[in-house]
Amino acid sequence: MADWLAALDRRAELRAKAGLTRRLNPRPADDQMTDLAGNDYLGLATHPQVTAAAAAALSAYGLGATGSRLVRGSTDAHQALEDELAQWLGTDRALVFSSGYLANIGALRALVQPRTLLVSDAHNHASLIDGCRISGAETVVTPHADVNAVAAALAAAPGRPAVVVTESVFSVDGDLAPLARLHAVARRHGALLLVDDAHALGVIGPAGAGGVAAAKLSGEPDVVVTATLSKALGGAGGLVAGPAEFVRHLVETGRTFIFDTALPPAVAAGVHAALGLVRAGDDLRAELSDRVGLAVDRLRAAGLTVSVPDAAVISVTAPGPEAATTWAADCRDRGVAVGCFRPPSTPDSRSRLRLTISAGVPRAAFERAVDVIVETAP
Repeated sequence: MADWLAALDRRAELRAKAGLTRRLNPRPADDQMTDLAGNDYLGLATHPQVTAAAAAALSAYGLGATGSRLVRGSTDAHQALEDELAQWLGTDRALVFSSGYLANIGALRALVQPRTLLVSDAHNHASLIDGCRISGAETVVTPHADVNAVAAALAAAPGRPAVVVTESVFSVDGDLAPLARLHAVARRHGALLLVDDAHALGVIGPAGAGGVAAAKLSGEPDVVVTATLSKALGGAGGLVAGPAEFVRHLVETGRTFIFDTALPPAVAAGVHAALGLVRAGDDLRAELSDRVGLAVDRLRAAGLTVSVPDAAVISVTAPGPEAATTWAADCRDRGVAVGCFRPPSTPDSRSRLRLTISAGVPRAAFERAVDVIVETAP
């Protein structure tokens, strides 16, 4: 009976030798670490208006939603958030899920019909990859941001329903997909376009409405938008937005929506308050952009290889997995939290630090954090 546990230990040893061990690092409420690893891009997770709205809803509704959305889990807080999300994104309707992961899986399952072809970017997030797999549809993985490869994959499947699947701002290197060109190719072949806008929402586009809005694709009938509510909006949960007919289909058939306990009403209310701040947050976005530029300039001046960021994600190449983990640990020891991405989590087998810039970090602490990254570089 212990053989399976011994096998797990052996696999853990092999991961450790490859520099791929992962550990939980709980943080206290009064954490003093300078955060360049989380996704609170605009610093709204602790904004007084956001926490006050969440606290009021917590008092009114209680801790949990008490059921799935179709039983007792839908509240006025959910409805108000969904209505404003749809207005902001320029879509017919928006539907809130308990996580962005479940939103992506649910959306992809709902888009698949018999003979559907999914055309997925090689750098897509794990939730999109898993959604493609779970859907059971044939999936063609195309080279990163290669519009010609997408066109070729669609042309090779004439007459079949198809969905082009992409992030807007990619979560590893922070680059922006060529959304307008992808949409043009998809429409030419009668395909749909699904865009995970998680790392763009709140950061780019008019009123922070994301990459789809920046590409002037808001409200297009052949575009479906997904995202998390846990990044620039500072909360938790996920969303799917698009044509009313598709959202109705999700409500009636989407397993990750129907059979999951709803997002807590307090979180929905807090995110709704954050949404108002995001829509009026051009000054915050300007500060965020300035910090991204400062970090890239300093890192490159130190001779480091840095991605070209289109939002607030910066990728800094490390020599290998062990060097990346040591680098991240050295930063942490000096009070700076950074992301550490290594194979197999990276789509190109390259190890790197991932920095997620936040306008909520005090400016002096942010500049010091960039210096620490340079000083601890391998």
